Amino acid sequence: EAVMKDYQNFQFQQPYQQALYYCSLLLSDQSWPLSDKLDVLPQLEVGHLAKFIPQILSKVFLEGFVAGNIEASEAESIVKYIEDIFFEGHYPTSKPLFPSQHLANRIIKLEKGVNVCYPVEVLNHSDENSALIHYVQVHRDEIKLNVKLQLFALIAKQPAFHQLRSVEQLGYMTMLMQRFVLMSIGFFCKIISEKLHHCRNNLGIWGMQIIVQSSVKDPAYLDARVKAFLEIFENTLREMTVEEYKSNVNALIDMKLEKYKNLKEESSFYWREIADGTLRFDRKESEVAALRDLTHQELIEFFDDHIKVSALKRKTLSVEVYGGRHLEEYKVAKSEPSQPQKVRIDDIFSFRRSRPLYGSFKGVFVQMKL
Repeated sequence: EAVMKDYQNFQFQQPYQQALYYCSLLLSDQSWPLSDKLDVLPQLEVGHLAKFIPQILSKVFLEGFVAGNIEASEAESIVKYIEDIFFEGHYPTSKPLFPSQHLANRIIKLEKGVNVCYPVEVLNHSDENSALIHYVQVHRDEIKLNVKLQLFALIAKQPAFHQLRSVEQLGYMTMLMQRFVLMSIGFFCKIISEKLHHCRNNLGIWGMQIIVQSSVKDPAYLDARVKAFLEIFENTLREMTVEEYKSNVNALIDMKLEKYKNLKEESSFYWREIADGTLRFDRKESEVAALRDLTHQELIEFFDDHIKVSALKRKTLSVEVYGGRHLEEYKVAKSEPSQPQKVRIDDIFSFRRSRPLYGSFKGVFVQMKL
């Protein structure tokens, strides 16, 4: 009942939170909609759970991380103890997974030069707000490209807010940030408030997103204004002085070199590398070194290749949640025919099945010694 209530209450979440949900559902190859879960939950009984526990533990792959005031030998003994419980003895609980059985969460690869659009009604029609996520998919985890994207996001964050929120007054909520993966419904509100340098990527796939929630304009209009902002910002980026550029680089370096506030924050960094399969435990040091070598011209070239509205390599997904005030505009958006450079998604799962996937970092390194 508690889980069902959580899922059912999602329809009352803010439209931008619903947009984030749809964005993750569109991009993640192995993900299931809340509607499917709501259909299954009422059929479950305690006996099903009792049978499921030994089934899920029958074949397992273990991955761990030990942090704190502990020696390496002690950490290894803990891991060995856990492995023995699962795999040793006359009647072991589990067997190891075969390499072919290792799970690999993979991300949909968007098409270059095409803007994909997903219009959808807000779940609660009494909510007058609409929301847009304008997502630009950029690259698979690579240090030099990472810092280019991070630096661009840092430089563009405040101008985006100023133009879209203060000048055009499109909506109270306006954010530009790197794209991160959404883990669960209860995680939505928390991750939105995270700092820029805590935002990460979709399982090793990096991108940028601009979020706007508005009661005055519909999502299609918001999307057009986001593109207009990027065209305006192009001049700002090109005309940036040497001092301004260096100041932004140094600000990003300082953010990366900031010490962890506690063990939990530090452990989160390492565990994320393990969970994603990227295993770049020297990420901060490598990205700081790449930033020190990064030139203003390289950043401009990165913008021209991946972010610029007319860029041939640009890969975009616009998730448009139409609120109660804009349901007529939603009907128009659903009736407009797709074009070669702007494709409308009518069915999430047909779209996912039609697109190629990025390679998974998980399962590449079968054994890892630290």
